[in-house]
Amino acid sequence: MIKRISWIPAMISLSLIVGCVPSITNDTEVIQEIDSEVETTTIPNLQLSDQYYRTLLPYEKSASRGMIVSNVNSKYDVKEVENGLTRISQRSYSPDKYFFQEGQMLDAEVISSWLSRKSEEQPLGLNPSVKEGMTPEQRATQAPMYLAHILEQNYLVKTDDNKVKLAGISIGLALNSIYYYQKIQYGPTFEEPIPESALLEQGKKMANEIVARMRTMEGLENVPITIGLFKQESRNSIVPGTYMAFGNASEGKGSIGEWTPINEEFILFPQPITEEKYREMDNAFKNFKQDIDEYFSNYTSVIATGFYQDDLVKKVTIDIPIQFYGSAEIIGFTQYMAGSVIKRFPDSIQVEVSVTSINGPEAFLIKKAGDKEPYVHIYD
Repeated sequence: MIKRISWIPAMISLSLIVGCVPSITNDTEVIQEIDSEVETTTIPNLQLSDQYYRTLLPYEKSASRGMIVSNVNSKYDVKEVENGLTRISQRSYSPDKYFFQEGQMLDAEVISSWLSRKSEEQPLGLNPSVKEGMTPEQRATQAPMYLAHILEQNYLVKTDDNKVKLAGISIGLALNSIYYYQKIQYGPTFEEPIPESALLEQGKKMANEIVARMRTMEGLENVPITIGLFKQESRNSIVPGTYMAFGNASEGKGSIGEWTPINEEFILFPQPITEEKYREMDNAFKNFKQDIDEYFSNYTSVIATGFYQDDLVKKVTIDIPIQFYGSAEIIGFTQYMAGSVIKRFPDSIQVEVSVTSINGPEAFLIKKAGDKEPYVHIYD
């Protein structure tokens, strides 16, 4: 049984997707100091769930806004660099107490200089310098570009005198798992894989240097700093990379005290499965796909991405691109598809399904872990 099929606008149906929303109360106005200027800032009292941070208003854009799109390999990595860093931040900065703001401390000029190769012209570059006469192949094996991007997130708290102050910073270091290079200008592009052990070694070294530099910045002398090391996937991958480890520099500390490994991965289904931990989900997805194929005799390209934490699947995201011919068909298929989700996937995982056609999004389903019935939205 489907809990709800909605034809109301998407902004309204969002409340159905995220769960029970508390009653709306008056927002709170507080004072925030930004670059020695005092501004009035609003704290929204409405929090959709304990997994989401409240964001200060008016929304302050990142001081390095836009850089991530050109620096990170794919749209999948762009999204996961941010989402994964938020998950890491929740371990240190509880959404019940802290408020989110895009990074304000590191601007585009600073980040660009840190992403450069170290040289006389760029003494602050964190990527390795190149010796005179090095060939492209030697650069690839001896001095690849490890660091692709630096992402900053700020976390603030409300003080007793009705102000907000910066109380924590999270930094995500997007690291290249593959170094791309050309032997001659406009020639073919070659790939040199970078071992994960090298990424961890170089990432930790860069992280400590970044902490030391941030400690010299005004206002950051004692703010806790969390840094995560993100391993990018290849440019052609259709699944994102993941964070490998994170560490904290507590108040006033000039380096990371201890590193904590992170066991997360994204797996594409269907595919040949050799490891036992993927087999149950692969079978569930294949049965679901068979149901879809039986409903539509024409070809449908159904793919899924499973998100694993500590070797356990937590969420499955499914994309169904298909040709529809009318509203009745959309409704009928969505009801059938929702029934198959309930039948095929275990209650312990979250399942999200997006149905699209050449006209755009047609339907969206989400079944949260533990729920017996999904929420469904059919786009008008």
